[in-house]
Amino acid sequence: MECVFGLVGNGFAIVVADTSAVHSILVHKSNEDKIMVLDSHKLVAASGEPGDRVQFTEYIQKNVALYQFRNGIPLTTAAAANFTRGELATALRKNPYSVNILLAGYDKETGPSLYYIDYIATLHKLEKGAFGYGSYFSLSMMDRHFHSGMSVEEAIDLVDKCIVEIRSRLVVAPPNFVIKIVDKDGAREYAWRQSVQDTPVPSA
Repeated sequence: MECVFGLVGNGFAIVVADTSAVHSILVHKSNEDKIMVLDSHKLVAASGEPGDRVQFTEYIQKNVALYQFRNGIPLTTAAAANFTRGELATALRKNPYSVNILLAGYDKETGPSLYYIDYIATLHKLEKGAFGYGSYFSLSMMDRHFHSGMSVEEAIDLVDKCIVEIRSRLVVAPPNFVIKIVDKDGAREYAWRQSVQDTPVPSA
C-alpha cells in the first residue's frame, strides 16, 4: 500500500514517498520518512518490508560513505545505483531483501538522474518512475503531463496532481507525503503534503 514516485526535471530530480508506517490493517504512524539522504547529492526512496527497507538503505548509505572516506571521492549516481543493484542481486540467492528503490542524484558532469531498482535487482535509468499501489495513478498522471526539461514549479505541480489522484482514487490511500529534491545545491527536503497529523502522546 506504499506510494513512491519520482521524476527528473531541468537540473534537478524529485522523489516523493508516503509517510505511513502500516502493518496489516493498522497504521502505526503517519510521519515515517522513507526517503534517505544517501550523501550530499543523492537520495534513496524505498518501499517494502519496513525492516528490510531500513536495514538495506542504511547499509547502502554507510558503504557509500565508506567508499568516499577510503578513496577521497564520492561515487557517482550511476556507480551508487550499480552498487545497490549488485548488493540486492547478491542477497537475492541468500537472504533476499523485500525492498524497491528509486535512487536520485546529481552529478556535475551528467546532471540529474533517476534509477529504478526493484527487489529482484532490476536496474533501469528513467526520467520518471514509481512503486506501490500509488504507481497505477502517479504513472498515468506522469504519462499525461510529464515532459523533459520541466521547471521545479511544473514538477511540483505535477507531484501535487499525482498526490490528489492517489488520495481520491486509491481506497487505501496514505494521507501524508514527503517531497525531497536534489540539484546542484545538494539533496534536501522540499515539502510535506499532510492531511493527517499524528497526535502527540501526553507524558505521564
